[in-house]
Amino acid sequence: MAYLLGIDIGSSSVKASLLDVESGHCAGSAFYPETELTIDSPQPGFAEQDPQAWYDCARDAVRGAMQAAGAAPADVKAIGIAYQMHGLVCVDKDQQVLRPAIIWCDSRAVPYGESAFEALGAEQCLGHLMNSPGNFTATKLAWVKEHEPEIYDRIDKIMLPGDWLAMRLTGDARTTESGLSEGMLWDFKAEAPAAFLLDHFGFDPALLAETVPTFGLQGTLSEAAATDLGLQAGTPVAYRGGDQPNNALSLNVLNPGEIAATAGTSGVVYGVTSLKQYDPQSRVNTFIHVNHTAADARLGVLLCISGTGILNAWIKRLLGDISYKEMDQLAASVAIGSDGVTILPFGNGPERVLGNRNIGAQIAGLDFNRHDRAQICRAVQEGIVFSFQNGMDAMQETGIELKTIRAGFANMFMSDVFCNTLAGISGATIELYETDGSLGAARGAGIGAGLYASFEEAFASLERRKVIEPGNEDYSAAYGAWKQHLDRVIGSVQA
Repeated sequence: MAYLLGIDIGSSSVKASLLDVESGHCAGSAFYPETELTIDSPQPGFAEQDPQAWYDCARDAVRGAMQAAGAAPADVKAIGIAYQMHGLVCVDKDQQVLRPAIIWCDSRAVPYGESAFEALGAEQCLGHLMNSPGNFTATKLAWVKEHEPEIYDRIDKIMLPGDWLAMRLTGDARTTESGLSEGMLWDFKAEAPAAFLLDHFGFDPALLAETVPTFGLQGTLSEAAATDLGLQAGTPVAYRGGDQPNNALSLNVLNPGEIAATAGTSGVVYGVTSLKQYDPQSRVNTFIHVNHTAADARLGVLLCISGTGILNAWIKRLLGDISYKEMDQLAASVAIGSDGVTILPFGNGPERVLGNRNIGAQIAGLDFNRHDRAQICRAVQEGIVFSFQNGMDAMQETGIELKTIRAGFANMFMSDVFCNTLAGISGATIELYETDGSLGAARGAGIGAGLYASFEEAFASLERRKVIEPGNEDYSAAYGAWKQHLDRVIGSVQA
């Protein structure tokens, strides 16, 4: 047998899947931990994780997937890695972690991004980085430099979470151009690391790891890692990608005009373009896509909303005695507009689409004599979808067309109310597929290792589960009420 192994490092768990090369079907998968990974918050706005926990979970998930598939170590022909984006891992010359990783939802670096944008100017930042320096890997490093100088002075290399895991597996500290772009460390005009931003922050360029292609040999599994994971030493690591570019890959979203989406804890809409265009307000961000080359540009325009599925999960915990299926049934029993209840889902930290404001989640229009859990369940789903549409309006200003949105059949996309509302308000056809990030990483490994001759061959077996066409329902009044609610809250925050 020949299998491809995909490992997906999330902030809540690590999943591993084995893909059968010949059939293109999942042979076995597992995730750890069975609850959720801990996110430490030593101060308000901080979010940190121990990289060793990612490795430990990856080890257990890989062993679980191997057992589920009945696979032998020699059966695994290549490894691909997907990972949570925008994090910062600092290691010394002995490849030892110097401090907990500062992960994607940590907001401590926002002032550093704003200060750099003001000092360098909009034309320089947007024209070269395609974004404001914002709250990304580079500005997180700036925070470390100022607040933890004794740690900063010991840093040999900075890495993204996926770079660090690949280093633990192979012993080689490496990154990709796509990874540098997601950290705000790539100059799109120079097609090279962003020297001007490194100079601004006083970073030594030697802190950046060696760059390798997204697809191709990135290192081979060491004896120690092979023993830990129950694999064969020398197995090639042949692909790595940030979670959203990788999610797009898993859905075969590779060409201009194609759109991918997710709706787990956070929500993302990711559109591929060949144009080096940007949002002047940096409400959406542009990164190098996995199949980008200097000669044939493929860029991903990313809308990220931190507070989406986490709202649905929070409401479920609050209600206490209800399943997600029952919540969907309650939501479906209420008419569009939730009988006047509106909910803003922005309760998971600052939101890029709102100019890095942290406005908190909000509920408006409650009538204690008329409303119960059914209206709340409907308003949750509509509020999440409307937050998507608000961001997609910004995406369209950069030239992204919203005709078809592809997503995995998981999380919020398992809800008919959610899908019908998204199709209805956006006018886009929703296509749902049987895939996930770990399977996308596995296919990426097959491409990188040459086990698939083309992207077409790699995705020939991708199974489409469901198609949702826009209906005749009118969501405009409900969306208008939601927008008025959002504008009132933003106005009160600014005041």
